Amino acid sequence: MSGEILTQRDGSIATVTLSAPARLNAMNLDMWRGIAETFATLNSEENLRCIILRGSSEKAFAAGADIAEFERERFDRDSARAYGTVMAAALDAIQNCRHPVVAMIHGACVGGGLELACCCDMRICGEGSRFGVPVKNLGLVVALNEMQAVAGVVGRATAVEIALEGRIFGAGEALRKNLVNRVVPDNLVTAEAIATAQRIAAGAPLVARWHKAFARRLADPAPLTEAEIEESYACFDTADFQTGYKAFLAKEKPEFEGR
Repeated sequence: MSGEILTQRDGSIATVTLSAPARLNAMNLDMWRGIAETFATLNSEENLRCIILRGSSEKAFAAGADIAEFERERFDRDSARAYGTVMAAALDAIQNCRHPVVAMIHGACVGGGLELACCCDMRICGEGSRFGVPVKNLGLVVALNEMQAVAGVVGRATAVEIALEGRIFGAGEALRKNLVNRVVPDNLVTAEAIATAQRIAAGAPLVARWHKAFARRLADPAPLTEAEIEESYACFDTADFQTGYKAFLAKEKPEFEGR
């Protein structure tokens, strides 16, 4: 019943699973810690090219936080601050991971689950998936860093709408809100997320890491520095660039090494 974070490797792709099926993968404190630790470990792996984040069943990606533990872990300002620090570390670990992260969303993706999904670089869901942040019914706010993750994906106005109304909405609306990148039939979610990860992994890994870092930097309104713009040309000094353009001219499939 405590829940755990599971990791499985398939070549250059890792799958991280939120596993608490008895409570629709609702996240407890140990699972938040596990996310931070898992992504810190994966971040350090040179041979990794993509990560898939998913729930343990087709019923839910994650049904928010485990409210049953609030009485002992999140019952006043001080305990909430400590809990929030752990949550923030988990969200930051996903966002700051240098490898691209794809959220494979089956079923419910609400509350803290939606915040986790918004920290990923891409989100693929099924037609029956459901989304929302109904914390207004708990007298609970979406903390600033959690709201920032959602607003970074859907924009400030839509993030406020999601928090203020607390509605649970479907996949079609999620797509219109730009909350997800792609909606597929429920029975194809796993296959499509894996295919997406494979397409990412087939590219030059240094380029994928640069693109993730560039997109994250562009969320900061500060003007780009000369050094940051200069980094855009660093790829031309990599072995993978030589491999890539020569393979294109030879009409061959490139085999990138990440250097």
